[in-house]
Amino acid sequence: MIRISQIKVPVDSKETAIKKAIAKTIKDSNFEFVRIVKKSIDARDKNNLLFIYTVDIKLPNEKKILQRFRNNNNIMLTKNESYIIPYKNISYDGQRPIIIGAGPAGYFCGLYLSRMGFKPIIFERGCSVDERVKCVEDFWNGGAINPESNVSFGEGGAGTFSDGKLNTGIKDPLNRIKAVINDFVSFGAPLDISYLAKPHIGTDELRVVLKNMRQEIVNNGGEVHFNHKFIDYAKSNTDKNEITVSILNQITNKISTHHTNSLILAIGHSARDTFRMLYNNKLNMEPKSFAIGVRIEHKRDMIDKSQYGNSDKAKLLPAADYKMTFRSSEGRSVYSFCMCPGGFVVNASSGDNQSVVNGMSNHGRDEVNSNSAIVVNVTPKDFCNEGFGDSPLSGVLFQESYEKKAFDEGKGKIPVQTFIDFKQNKVTEQFGDVTPNIKGLYTFGNLNNCLPSYVNNAIIEGIEYYDRKLCGFGREDSILSGIESRTSSPVRIIRNDDFMSDYKGVFPCGEGAGYAGGITSAAVDGIKVAEAVASYLINNI
Repeated sequence: MIRISQIKVPVDSKETAIKKAIAKTIKDSNFEFVRIVKKSIDARDKNNLLFIYTVDIKLPNEKKILQRFRNNNNIMLTKNESYIIPYKNISYDGQRPIIIGAGPAGYFCGLYLSRMGFKPIIFERGCSVDERVKCVEDFWNGGAINPESNVSFGEGGAGTFSDGKLNTGIKDPLNRIKAVINDFVSFGAPLDISYLAKPHIGTDELRVVLKNMRQEIVNNGGEVHFNHKFIDYAKSNTDKNEITVSILNQITNKISTHHTNSLILAIGHSARDTFRMLYNNKLNMEPKSFAIGVRIEHKRDMIDKSQYGNSDKAKLLPAADYKMTFRSSEGRSVYSFCMCPGGFVVNASSGDNQSVVNGMSNHGRDEVNSNSAIVVNVTPKDFCNEGFGDSPLSGVLFQESYEKKAFDEGKGKIPVQTFIDFKQNKVTEQFGDVTPNIKGLYTFGNLNNCLPSYVNNAIIEGIEYYDRKLCGFGREDSILSGIESRTSSPVRIIRNDDFMSDYKGVFPCGEGAGYAGGITSAAVDGIKVAEAVASYLINNI
């Protein structure tokens, strides 16, 4: 097959326009259209909005075409994009791998171990996705938070209540990203995630995908147990490199023990009690930089018009996104994070005395507001300077301190504030044209009291800078809410080139362990760890 890039067609073109553009490019209409590989939007010229495609085609005279266009970098042979699973149908009769956590890292690790024949057992502290939705919606409506099943904990991990973005900046020469996307599609995600330049599933679609993924793991001989919390581990047989894992059944309140040679820690970025247990067990870990800030909301149509213009063609395009990066006068990185076109801000707290926000969109991205986190980098040096020490848990203590300040500011509700009042350091008294689209209870507050002053200053500088790039971004009635503090794990559990910690048989995995930053990268890390576990069990046990 031949791959052709930079096929450009107006956004209001008919379906046949792509084939006509291909024929014009190769000067040959005798081809078979195979598939769209990539689709993106070119909105640089608001008067000429374009879709840009990369496509695969088949031709009877491919060598002749390639020779004719040998100097055209947009026309070439297709590359092999298949992920090759390293082991298949392994006849393994040893102790089964145990996976802690049913987020993207844990589920993909379990999926691929099950496909290789290892029949993993997955323990998840939270509920299955349907039960989890009930817990979360009850909390958003004013009920008590369930500290074990919430926006952070439960089937699907933190990504279940998010925009479901799948774009990632990681490098992947072995095509694991492609495998992740193909798996999502096979489990019920929309086909367009396989070719959109910025694919997303949406929280509504993702719930179906999770149940289908779980079913394949079970069909392959694996097990998935919800409401089962990992509380301890220890060496039980040093000669056999055996680990005893203690699990609390939160329904019966009984503790069970399980023996394994491979314990995968896909615990998620908010499992602070687990971090503390691992630290007390002297697992090698370190504090990690992350980012902290607020959510900003604007009217979706304002963002759309700024990005696409106001023509009839612009109305054919999906809700617009943006990406902000800035270096503050103090040298801080300020950037947008988890931008949610046409979405909600959600209360993402995972325990008492916390005010934490995140963004969420359904697949349609058709809510009235668009939102994004505006966050500022913080480092272990900051944790130490603010009195939290230099232990591996110093970032956790930093997070907890500022989430408590935000909780107190809102008296248990999400504190919100207009941008002009944030700049003037005063509590908002009324909204302008923009009103919050928030899942969860909220109230007016002063977000300056919820974050370090150097973060507040950098946020103001960043928003004012980006207002010069995206008209209206810094408008006075933009809504800020806080705080956004779970951008990534505050801890990294050290692992070697074999993906194993200093505790033999323990494999840190995914975002919570400090090795991923989103759904796709966490899923890819899960596959990598599955490969490493399989190799370890085959060659060493």
